[in-house]
Amino acid sequence: MKKLTLTLAATAMMALPLSVSAKDSSDPIVIPVHNWSSQIVMSHVVGQIFESMGNAVEFVTTDSQAVYESVRMGDVALELEVWEGAFGASFRAALEKGGLHDAGDHNAVTREDWWYPMWTKEACPGLPSWEALNACADVFKTAETGDKGRYLDGPVDWLKHGKERVDALGMDFVVVNAGSAAALWAEIGAAEKDKRPVVVFNWTPNFAEAVWPGEFVEFPEWVEGCDKDPSVGVNPNALYDCGNPAKGYLKKAAWDGMKDKWPGAYSTLQKISFTNPQIAEMAKFVDIDDMEPEEAAAEWLENNEAIWTAWTN
Repeated sequence: MKKLTLTLAATAMMALPLSVSAKDSSDPIVIPVHNWSSQIVMSHVVGQIFESMGNAVEFVTTDSQAVYESVRMGDVALELEVWEGAFGASFRAALEKGGLHDAGDHNAVTREDWWYPMWTKEACPGLPSWEALNACADVFKTAETGDKGRYLDGPVDWLKHGKERVDALGMDFVVVNAGSAAALWAEIGAAEKDKRPVVVFNWTPNFAEAVWPGEFVEFPEWVEGCDKDPSVGVNPNALYDCGNPAKGYLKKAAWDGMKDKWPGAYSTLQKISFTNPQIAEMAKFVDIDDMEPEEAAAEWLENNEAIWTAWTN
């Protein structure tokens, strides 16, 4: 894999104008990685592109909410997956403080919410309505949750506000946080064996929709402010009484100093735009094909050379 990456880098460098990388600082571009596969692979894809341009790159594991403060302060140079539903609030708060900016959108539409595999609908035929789900809460009971249904939410640092939504809508569910994205996939995989009804946090784009057909639960429609103002939404006394945006953005963020310190890499970052299928493929390489992130990135670059080399010109 290392040989493949070096070959890609050498090939790309021969095709690039020397002036592009010559202007960039010799300091490494620090790229954050988090705890879901597409973001990790995408970070390595972009890192290998930057390396092909002659830049040094370092990767650091960071909290997916606190990373916007790190970008703002210049501790990391960028963030490649700003999901509206999960991280929009943290991103907007950092924007207001200054020091980072919106570096453009990916050509992708996102959704992040409660989700179930299609076999669950047989046990709760009123789905995808959230009221129907709540009426079927008994179907999702476990020893862990007693007389209430179990909902497996994302990791705590994703701040999905599952408990707040349960409280706001008066749902008979207990929210349990998964430790990682892998734990969510393991839950679905285990339930598949005996077609056990299950409801978990999921998102798109990722590989899961191709492996386990399913649907998102339809909650009261997202209205701007329902996460900040109790008067907005169906419950005038609570926040988060709504679903997440059904057609959310997927943005890139950059440290304000990046464009001056690494102008060549910054120009490429602005052009980078991944689609839903491309992002799903990146996740599949790791979650289904068991590749290491660096290997998955090199594979994606080898298969999509015409796409990424256009970003470097």
